[in-house]
Amino acid sequence: MPRYCAFFSSLNVGGNRLTMEELRHALRREEIGNVETVIASGNVLFDYEDRPTEGLEELFAFIMAERFDIDSFVAIRTKDEVRAALEANPFVGFGEDAQVHTHFLQSQPPQENFEALLAAYKGRGEEKLALGTRCLFVDYVHGVGQSRLTPAFIERRLGCPTTARNARSLGRILAKM
Repeated sequence: MPRYCAFFSSLNVGGNRLTMEELRHALRREEIGNVETVIASGNVLFDYEDRPTEGLEELFAFIMAERFDIDSFVAIRTKDEVRAALEANPFVGFGEDAQVHTHFLQSQPPQENFEALLAAYKGRGEEKLALGTRCLFVDYVHGVGQSRLTPAFIERRLGCPTTARNARSLGRILAKM
């Protein structure tokens, strides 16, 4: 069976408190195999029959809503997709791993949406941005906490939900997959 990683957004922030044990238990009850969490911030490794990740994203979002009353975007990627996202990030190896992020996107935004994001953010900060395959790569240079480039700002311009992980976390996740 293929190995996947589910990247949950909005967990343990803004009142959406959920222990990783509760999340693992709920997924196991749904017959999701070999469930393991990595870093207590909504990263779940699991085995499942080979199927398109978009369908799995819907299933996991439904589980979150039904079991926990939490509306969460869930990006699911195969091991190869996680590796490709890490390798394709043009800022890895140039910026600090803790500041270089991959935003996993629900869908591939049109190039004009990415151009609109760049134009809207111009002059607001020193962040560097690049568009990948169902990913947005960002070097937050001075840190996410200092940035005005928020997930809501990104989502409005790209037209799809996102959840981000830094290069250090993605490396750890990939090593466990």
